[in-house]
Amino acid sequence: MQKLMYVDPRRPFPRKFVPAAADMGNWAEMEPLFTRLLERKPGTVEELEQWLHDCSELSSIIAEERAKRYIAMTLQTDDPAREAAYQHFVENIDPKVKPLWQALEVAYLNHPLRRQLPKERYAILDRIVETNVKLFRDENVPLETQEALLSKEYQKVTGAMTVTYQGNELTLQQASKHLEEPNRQVRQDVWELVANRRLQDKDKMEELYDQLVELRGRIAKNAGFDNYRDYAFKRRRRFDYTPEDCFRFHEGVESAVLPMVRSIMEDRRRKLKVDRLRPWDLQVDPLNRPPLRPFGTADELVRGTYEIFNRVDPELGAQFQFMADERLLELESRKGKAPGGYQSTLHERRWPFIFMNAVGRDDDIRTLLHEGGHAFHMLAARAEPIIYYRHAPLEFAEVASMGMELLAAPHLGVFYTNPDEYRRSYINTLHDAVLILPWVATIDAFQHWVYTHQGHSREERKQAWLEIFDRFSTLVDWTGYDAARAYRWHAQLHLFTSPFYYIEYGIAEIGALQVWMQSRRNHREAVERYWQALALGGSRPLPELFEAAGAKFRFDEKTVKPLMEAVEAELATLER
Repeated sequence: MQKLMYVDPRRPFPRKFVPAAADMGNWAEMEPLFTRLLERKPGTVEELEQWLHDCSELSSIIAEERAKRYIAMTLQTDDPAREAAYQHFVENIDPKVKPLWQALEVAYLNHPLRRQLPKERYAILDRIVETNVKLFRDENVPLETQEALLSKEYQKVTGAMTVTYQGNELTLQQASKHLEEPNRQVRQDVWELVANRRLQDKDKMEELYDQLVELRGRIAKNAGFDNYRDYAFKRRRRFDYTPEDCFRFHEGVESAVLPMVRSIMEDRRRKLKVDRLRPWDLQVDPLNRPPLRPFGTADELVRGTYEIFNRVDPELGAQFQFMADERLLELESRKGKAPGGYQSTLHERRWPFIFMNAVGRDDDIRTLLHEGGHAFHMLAARAEPIIYYRHAPLEFAEVASMGMELLAAPHLGVFYTNPDEYRRSYINTLHDAVLILPWVATIDAFQHWVYTHQGHSREERKQAWLEIFDRFSTLVDWTGYDAARAYRWHAQLHLFTSPFYYIEYGIAEIGALQVWMQSRRNHREAVERYWQALALGGSRPLPELFEAAGAKFRFDEKTVKPLMEAVEAELATLER
């Protein structure tokens, strides 16, 4: 078996331009570095390339400082010192960096030798920088600072949410374990506790979102756009698809995915022997078997996940072990920790960091496999000197993560030596790949509505949400829980912290399922193509990245329907 290309995660990238002792939290030490870059006049193509590398070095070091402070803040959202350190960077460093970085990008675009750089190598960079320069407005810098601080407030509010059940204070992530219990009354009691706890902060969340929507509308208007949706498409560098393509994705989900979702849900209802599926019936095993509890501690989760990655390819196992050895994994849920999970990058060292809230559930394995895919993506392209090329567009970055969930699925037996439990976990993986698509369509369609209906009222927004929610939901009866249904979107952090970042999951899941289909024919070849695509980073357009991984960059009904049929066939085999 051919081994994947070796990556040395400990290879250092010593500073060549920035002084070794420079403090990237001290503006007095940072500003002269920008001045030196702006005053330099590269006289040859080689000197211009070195100038670009020096710009990337400075950007990487600043980005790592910001990432470290963000990670520290999300690890303990109730720590005033961590909050203050991150807030200082957002308020006092970011606003000063942005106009100077803009000046560097303008200098690059205006440089007389730029057109002599190799076109194949620099076409993507040119496209990115041209977009950045066109969108930049000085008056938006303080508005973006306000936006970052409001996003931080969402993390703080949600990080403080707990419920008390049977005398124990639980984070919402810890409480979610009980939604897998066979006892239906237990599930209902805990679901109601969590729903009511979220509703306690309903008005706070509505006010926070109102402020964010208004602020984002002003940012878009300052940049010359009629609405924030159109601005966000440019800002997110969606060069290869349009809002109309998103609408085609929504329609494709309706026609090609919802029938399968209805089938899955009806099968669940029938096996549970209930008249109606309720919101607390969606995570329990449909045959009322005890919940899958694949691990008890974070160490057990790490050991098992290492073995899965090692079986996919020993190189991936070695990279994951490196992360564990360097304490780049922060996995367990606890009070005060921000919700959710993410992979962040320590840009100067070019190391990944994984954050999540594991509580011993089957879902936790998939979360770590998912974030591990992101981490491998970062490591695959870490030798790239240009920072923009070390990160792929999000639509493909999520192929790296979702693709890894599916490539790893045949090896879930590491956690489940019982064949029935293995099949249950694999079925859960495939169900997740299908069930996420209507939710992606829901969140994306909602954002299209929100940001193209300026000045809407809260009541109008609520009605729009309910209409969109009902369009993509199936068979679940919310009777008696109108408020929980109406504000279900408050739990989706992307709406608050990363506007218009969600369609990427749908596009990527379609790419990941294509990688999975290839793996069913030839697992080794699929893994190798996946890795080769990851190593390209962001140096190619989206369609080429998908093609490198063996997938097509399309997400209409014609593309989606065969994928649903393949999943349905695999499920039929597993459920025999």
